[in-house]
Amino acid sequence: MAYGIGVALFALGILLSLTLHEIGHAAAARAFGMKVTRFFVGFGPTLFSVTRRGVEYGVKAIPVGAFVKIVGMTRLDEVPPEDEKRAMWRFPVWKRTVVMGAGVAIHFTLGFLILWGLFAFSPLPDERLLQSQPVRIDTVSPASAAVTAGLQPGDVITSIDGRPVRGWDAFTSTVRAAGGRDVALTYERAGVSRTVSVALPVVEGVGLLGVTPAVPTSTAGPVDAVGLAGRQAGALFEGTFEALVSLPSKVPALWASITGDERDPETPVSMVGASHIGGKLADRGDYQSFLFMLASLNFFLGMFNLLPVLPADGGHIAISWFERVRSWVYARLRRPDPGPVDYYRLAPVVLVAVVLFAAFTLLSVTADLVNPVQLTD
Repeated sequence: MAYGIGVALFALGILLSLTLHEIGHAAAARAFGMKVTRFFVGFGPTLFSVTRRGVEYGVKAIPVGAFVKIVGMTRLDEVPPEDEKRAMWRFPVWKRTVVMGAGVAIHFTLGFLILWGLFAFSPLPDERLLQSQPVRIDTVSPASAAVTAGLQPGDVITSIDGRPVRGWDAFTSTVRAAGGRDVALTYERAGVSRTVSVALPVVEGVGLLGVTPAVPTSTAGPVDAVGLAGRQAGALFEGTFEALVSLPSKVPALWASITGDERDPETPVSMVGASHIGGKLADRGDYQSFLFMLASLNFFLGMFNLLPVLPADGGHIAISWFERVRSWVYARLRRPDPGPVDYYRLAPVVLVAVVLFAAFTLLSVTADLVNPVQLTD
């Protein structure tokens, strides 16, 4: 049940992100006075629609995204005479850039807000506290001195040979120095203090007990969370850029996962695969990772849409600025303005881009259905 709810929630989160992307385009366009005629969630047959203030709003049958129709996005679009002044292509290039970039800005803003919310209000592991808080055991290694001593996950070690220990570094230093002899180890379990004698073996020249610490958690609060979210956003920008650059190199491994090889967890996932992972995280109750993954996805969607190739938003932005720079250069050369880019000449390039994207989407969806990425414990 939790898995199914998680899949549905993550898919809804993706749909909401894509819808907000289009709302960004529409809101910016209307703010500048451009004419918006349609706004729909989904694709395919229309389920219902209403018209308000000249804009048709509606929902279509296939909930895999959203779209907005702005009059005159290119000079090739047919524009009714009464709408000529409000056609998008007539507006300054910076305004068109803002409109096309608004969807990307929505993704980055949404990703940042999710990260900020996690740091501000959700208890997260804070390794700095390992050095100041009592040593709480997370795992116990098999066939170790800790097993002999009867230690269990959740126990809190308070002293060794009667000397209080606090902080992971102080604890490990004491254990390492006591290798090869018996020590009196005091710990608490369910509020009850116990002391046991345990022989610490020497491994690679130091004493070893065989436990790992439970990392304490902390909540940063609304103010400190701003800086933490900003640093994490920077790391996500860098990681997403590297992922986009390496995307073509992942195709062979993605294909191999369909034909019988083990699925490489580093291979890309589709929206289907992302929702599957979201469901698994929800099934574990790990909603922090669930939200972090949703934030990461928004950064990916934002950067992907900035690619300077049609039909991505970055393609429209690149063409607008190319036209502007070319007109400036021709004016300095005292030559006639060459006019707008011929979209018909770009059609083969656009077709190749669309086919490649569709093929990659089909490949990743297939891999996610027949051999999905498995989460490690």
